[in-house]
Amino acid sequence: MTVTFTPPQFSTARRAPARAEVVAHGITIDRLAVGDALPSGLDRSDLGRLGFEAKGGQVQIVPVDGRLVAAVGLGDAEGLSLDGLRRAAASLGRAVRTHRSLATDLASAAADADGPIQAEGVGAVVEGLTLALYRFGYQSSGGARGGDRLTRVTLVGSAAVGVRTAVARAEAVVAGVVLARDLVNEPGGSLTPPKFANRVRRMARDRGLTVKVMDETAIRRARLGGLLGVNRGSTQPARFVELTWTPKGRPKGTLALVGKGLTFDAGGLSIKSGQGMMDMKMDMGGAAAVVGAMSVMPDVAPRCRVRAYLPMTDNMLGGDATRPGDVLTIRNGKTIEVLNTDAEGRLVLADALSLASEGKPDAVIDLATLTGACMVALGPRIAGLMGRGDGFLEQVEAASSRTGERVWRLPLPDDYRHMVDSPVADMKNIGGPHGGAITAGLILGEFVAEGIDWAHLDIVGPAFTDSDDAEVVRGGTGFGVRLLVDLASSFTA
Repeated sequence: MTVTFTPPQFSTARRAPARAEVVAHGITIDRLAVGDALPSGLDRSDLGRLGFEAKGGQVQIVPVDGRLVAAVGLGDAEGLSLDGLRRAAASLGRAVRTHRSLATDLASAAADADGPIQAEGVGAVVEGLTLALYRFGYQSSGGARGGDRLTRVTLVGSAAVGVRTAVARAEAVVAGVVLARDLVNEPGGSLTPPKFANRVRRMARDRGLTVKVMDETAIRRARLGGLLGVNRGSTQPARFVELTWTPKGRPKGTLALVGKGLTFDAGGLSIKSGQGMMDMKMDMGGAAAVVGAMSVMPDVAPRCRVRAYLPMTDNMLGGDATRPGDVLTIRNGKTIEVLNTDAEGRLVLADALSLASEGKPDAVIDLATLTGACMVALGPRIAGLMGRGDGFLEQVEAASSRTGERVWRLPLPDDYRHMVDSPVADMKNIGGPHGGAITAGLILGEFVAEGIDWAHLDIVGPAFTDSDDAEVVRGGTGFGVRLLVDLASSFTA
């Protein structure tokens, strides 16, 4: 049985309740350096002897009058940001996870230091603290949560309506990230395409979203040749899921989200190595992020219509698997010569982008664990951003900046298009030995209709990790959920 993660419950208060086992105070380097009094229970000399310097994310806990008081470093006041606050909260969460209750003034301390205003800061604190506590596992003893006991967190400072609203929003976003992480962490033999689709269907009905699930017959009728081609080697039937959130009143534009849903990628006949296959349950990280973000839409209620398109299959080596040299016809009629069956994500996304374009949205954004080349270029923490329409790409970058989910824009030069020319089809599914992330992006661009703004996020690096860092924990990270929610909330057509 999967160990279920239960996040702590958050409340707001003007001062720390007497029952809190740990009281945590945010301290900037500037405040520690001056002679003003520190919060009750903290002594500047004692903290100095213990090595506390108020560096961002540094936590020092000391016993005071029968309970624990924590000093949490916020770094330089001048450079205090939402992401810095989020990271500090994550460090605090890890430090106090074995205690039942916590009261902290991190958000109000940051606001007092001319950092993010408290209504914004509490969201970062809720996200950082909760997501750092996340665990997933199948341990028979429930060991995935270890000694975790934290169940109650009081956010000290203003208890105004705006602050409470920010807490509720952050809790909803965290739930969406947790959903995405759970989906990515589920083994590929358990989360088959039909089971993935059923879980999304249940979520949609619970959250009041419109949902449509295509089975293999409907997929064939819809002429989704890329999805069918990748699925040929599998005994598990493919699925294609569409979700829609429609706001009350007249929608202010339509935003389409597309997510790659490869529930396991063995590489097809161009089989991966054993090492390269070990983490391939994460190859549906793009679809998981879209599902997580869509689950939050009723809570944040963006003014635009949001539609999601999710192709789901695994990529296996059955007796009738697609062969190198086969030609697939995509939904929009364009043909692709498959020379490497391990470059399958662009094939299923081609169908999804074609369908999304038919809905005539104002903008499309797709997320996919697409190319190792992108991680070579940008490392494991930054997603590659490509696309068309500078205004929309700037909106994606702004959402990235606010949520701390980093992206970096890469070019899509027209003169590279010849690298995917095919002598027998409209294009081939791989380019040459160089620029693999860019040539993949150029292929995807062939399936987004002219006149539609489009962003492609290659999330292969940040979607999965083998180590903890700030609010990110080992395994599926849920990367992209917060960015998509922020993007939808602020989207302008």
